Amino acid sequence: MLGKIKELLEEISHLQAANAEEAEALRIKYLSKKGSINALMDEFRTVPAEMKKEVGMKINELKNSALEKINQLKDAAQTQQVAGDDVDLTRTPYPVPLGTRHPLTIVKNEIVDIFSRLGFTLAEGPEVEDDWHVYSSMNFADDHPARDMQDTFFVEAKPEIVLRSHTSSVQARVMETSQPPIRVICPGRVYRNEAISARAHCFFHQVEGLYIDKNVSFTDLKQILLLFAQEMFGPDTQIRLRPSYFPFTEPSAEMDISCHLCGGKGCSFCKHTGWVEILGCGMVDPAVLEANGIDSKQYTGYAFGMGVERITNLKYQVKDLRMFSENDKRFLQEFTAAN
Repeated sequence: MLGKIKELLEEISHLQAANAEEAEALRIKYLSKKGSINALMDEFRTVPAEMKKEVGMKINELKNSALEKINQLKDAAQTQQVAGDDVDLTRTPYPVPLGTRHPLTIVKNEIVDIFSRLGFTLAEGPEVEDDWHVYSSMNFADDHPARDMQDTFFVEAKPEIVLRSHTSSVQARVMETSQPPIRVICPGRVYRNEAISARAHCFFHQVEGLYIDKNVSFTDLKQILLLFAQEMFGPDTQIRLRPSYFPFTEPSAEMDISCHLCGGKGCSFCKHTGWVEILGCGMVDPAVLEANGIDSKQYTGYAFGMGVERITNLKYQVKDLRMFSENDKRFLQEFTAAN
């Protein structure tokens, strides 16, 4: 018995394998259930009792030696294969450079983070929507001229299924399933049937906010927007509100910030006015509250909406909107430090 073990030890020490398949064949030959080493266990039963300890130790030594040798052969075969003719010489050399977040994602995350710290929770909804959530629930009558303000992509005419033209549809879904207090921020991609140019695109991104509770006032809206502007563009940023019109808010306003490039003194970027428009806002129209199941006699609220591309342009002076969707790596790499 000891002689067989010695012979197998000598045999195993001289094993060779040209590739991984040969190394696996050797494992099967020596270490499988029907292998040479396992066969010794059947003979072990006939070994005299006084020799069982010594023989058992030798069998374990043989098994460990075989396992170590075969693992070495496998590792060597794998290394040889990697270094051989199978190497893809067209593959990008290491280290592979890390990617970067898209500038729109960077800015969107920053906007959401600011409003999250102000108590707003994140709400999302489908991009393919029905007419009710996009328009009717937002106080757009069937023949309302405001519908012409947003050229819509229709998916189906009956029932009217559209690609949402604003994320106000998410606000409608939140209002119809929740009761005040409601404080949500709604980021998302929207679609409008517009000619693609340096200043417009058929899809872009918005972030809208909604706050509904008892005794919410326009002063609350102005304060929250001032805090946002100063967080996003710097503590010295000033804001101004100009009267405007939106079907879903009354009164409505557009908000400008003092130009952060010239400090409000006037430059080509702000067209020498000292101010740059960034968003629209207003108090939620009572008709919108009622349409979505909220008592307008008890509750009031405000809403605001901004384009992420617009904010990104202001922060990074990207003058061509098409750059955001062309996947030019040279353009994207400029934002590595902003991650």
